[in-house]
Amino acid sequence: MTVFGAGELLYRYQHHLFTIQSGRYPEWRQSKEVWTFAGRPVKLPTEYRVDGDRVPKLPAGFERHEEVQWNRDAIRAVLAQSIASVFDRAAGDVTIRKSSTGSVVFDGVGLTGRSVDLDRAVTLTIEALTRGVTDITLPVREVQPQMTVDSALQEEGIREVVTIGESDFSGSAWARRHNIGVGLARFNGVLIPKDSIFSFDEILGKVNAATGYLKELVIKGDRTEPDYGGGLCQLGTTAYRGVWEYGFLILQRKNHSYAVHYYSPQGTDATIYPPNVDVRFLNDSPGSLIIQTYADADDHAYFIYYGTRDDRQAEVIGPYTWGSVAPPPDKVEYTTEIPAGTTRKLGERVPGIKALWYRIIARASGVVQEDSVYSTYEARPRFDQIGVDASSPLLKSVSGGVVVQPGA
Repeated sequence: MTVFGAGELLYRYQHHLFTIQSGRYPEWRQSKEVWTFAGRPVKLPTEYRVDGDRVPKLPAGFERHEEVQWNRDAIRAVLAQSIASVFDRAAGDVTIRKSSTGSVVFDGVGLTGRSVDLDRAVTLTIEALTRGVTDITLPVREVQPQMTVDSALQEEGIREVVTIGESDFSGSAWARRHNIGVGLARFNGVLIPKDSIFSFDEILGKVNAATGYLKELVIKGDRTEPDYGGGLCQLGTTAYRGVWEYGFLILQRKNHSYAVHYYSPQGTDATIYPPNVDVRFLNDSPGSLIIQTYADADDHAYFIYYGTRDDRQAEVIGPYTWGSVAPPPDKVEYTTEIPAGTTRKLGERVPGIKALWYRIIARASGVVQEDSVYSTYEARPRFDQIGVDASSPLLKSVSGGVVVQPGA
């Protein structure tokens, strides 16, 4: 049976997800008049065509019906605009060398080039619509950047881009962007020896004013308030995505307590809070890894891992989401910690949800490993802090001099 879908199509590549409402594009489908005789397609003789669609009485055995055909050019144009225009990128050009002091130096940025195979994507779209399928894996071509690597680093296995982690921090406040920039610099040029364990917190080091960070929003229990290094979870997420998508063994990863829009799609984030909450993985590749960090003009952060690829082929599939919970009632906290009559927001309304991703890692030997990443995100209320005088009847004697009451 032929199904002509008019709903939402989901296109996926690694953690990248794109949705297209196929029903918005009636030009994707075209009708064609088809004639058959005794069940076989035929060309109707001209003498039987009178006044356009008005058909005179036909000899027995002739039948006419409409057949839907797909407009490949129209589908291609939408995919090019909606997906390829934001996803495709040119391959970079980078030189990697060691300085006289032994530090790693980059000239250029070694992003891999990637492009959607639009012809194949059109075919997959038509197949999905015909069969009533809504989930499509994007066919993508990837090419290595132009690379020049000095001999000392080549001996350690630095030959190509192994994987790239990326995330989008557009819309961030100035202080958050500053902290992301300071944090990225900490990881640029870091070498991870073969068979060693990478610890995000160890490399990050201390996070305070002395190490260059500003106060920005940080999740602390049931509230979100300024502290040094707010925004560094953007880097934890970016570092994690690359190694997770390649198939490295993840030793530690924790999702945020509630869903944060910077880390969409949910289930691909990794929060950090030194020294207890870390991102850790095992470098079980054939050689060392070197990290290059980079932020582009469109506020995308990158962790580029150079090394030597092996025969593993990994695929991540998700997110499967369920358990949606509406935000609880608003909360208000009265306090003397801020001027009386002023208000400070400690949290925004966020629904709760659960998310699951599957990872399948296949080897040339035929060995297949499967694992999953499960994340639970709490529902959070709008949470405001209101300043009052010490004599205010709204202020009760509780721990910290504050009282939390349900919002109106």
